[in-house]
Amino acid sequence: MRKFFEKIVEGGLLISGSVTSLAILLIIVFLFKEASGLFNSPAVEEGYVLAVNSSNPVKHLSPENTKQVFDSEITNWSELGGNDEEILVFRFSDLTNFYTEEELGAEFEFVPDKINELVQKEKGIVAFFPEMYLAKDFKGTVISKDPIRPGEFFGGTQWYPTATPSPIFGLIPLLLGTLLVSFGAIILSLPFGVAVAIYLAEIANFKTRQFLKPVIELLAGIPSVVYGFFGLVVIVPLIQKGFNLPVGETAFAGSVVLAIMALPTIITVAEDAMRTTPRAMKEASLALGATQWQTIYKVIIPYSSSGITSAVVLGIGRAIGETMAVLMVTGNAAIIPTSFFEPVRTIPATIAAELGEAPAGGAHYESLFLLGAVLFMITLVLSIAVEYISSKKKI
Repeated sequence: MRKFFEKIVEGGLLISGSVTSLAILLIIVFLFKEASGLFNSPAVEEGYVLAVNSSNPVKHLSPENTKQVFDSEITNWSELGGNDEEILVFRFSDLTNFYTEEELGAEFEFVPDKINELVQKEKGIVAFFPEMYLAKDFKGTVISKDPIRPGEFFGGTQWYPTATPSPIFGLIPLLLGTLLVSFGAIILSLPFGVAVAIYLAEIANFKTRQFLKPVIELLAGIPSVVYGFFGLVVIVPLIQKGFNLPVGETAFAGSVVLAIMALPTIITVAEDAMRTTPRAMKEASLALGATQWQTIYKVIIPYSSSGITSAVVLGIGRAIGETMAVLMVTGNAAIIPTSFFEPVRTIPATIAAELGEAPAGGAHYESLFLLGAVLFMITLVLSIAVEYISSKKKI
């Protein structure tokens, strides 16, 4: 009977583990499946056409160049490798500036022919209009059929997912914002975390350790939105006044909040690693005349270096994946940061802020899944690094 019961328990555990592993695998497959669809999406807003005169040598416009053209930042085709010709920007709403309502037809039945005629006549034109009005015998060159290219996403320096006519999905500002805030948090939290870990492991008495250790571990359970609210109410105003900044929502504010959030992880893991130092090694060091601080510096820290490094990497992983706290205190400006005292936007904050507004199945929706895939790869690399460091033999 006992063996039968043990078999049932083993089977239950096996099924539970298998289902969990399968669920995780399916989530990963779903993530990358949705993300890969971005590179099959047209570069121009779905349902619309971007066209130029057939004599124009420019056959492709990147999303950034398209935005610059329609924002009148680029006004001559020579700036894009074309002829020395002024760019005439044509939007569908401009059609009545060229033709009367009678010429367009009572039910707009002549609109395709008129657009065809206009594009054929104006050599410098770039026309943006609904695909339903594209004439069957269109004489211009449609340049919007190309899908979004991987280089435009992974090498893009701007993030304007709702720009018209071409949305811009550039990873660089979001990735740099994420790394800046995360590594800033580690730089701030590492000295304090290791110092507290040393105090708990080697200096604090038993009662102090028994009181502080649960309190520190309890900090890890506080919801991130509470940390974000604290940062918004307390830390952001202090940074704004202390550094005389126009706004306090900056990368530095995000780093400070994330440093506070990462401290419990760093302290707990590093302290556990230090307490694994064999008592014989510490006693031998003291017996040879070393002071307590020399023993900590020369024996304990080198012996537990793998555990301390794991604590640092886990802290980075905690910071990189944080969403709500960062969303509240960093300013959410999708620009390439040049200092810690500028607003930034991180990858998790972007996903949280925009996923609810992105139409399901559209390019914007798929780009957010691709951001999630990038974040997954970063955390995967960090997890592999933790496993590698933890498996190293202590010297």
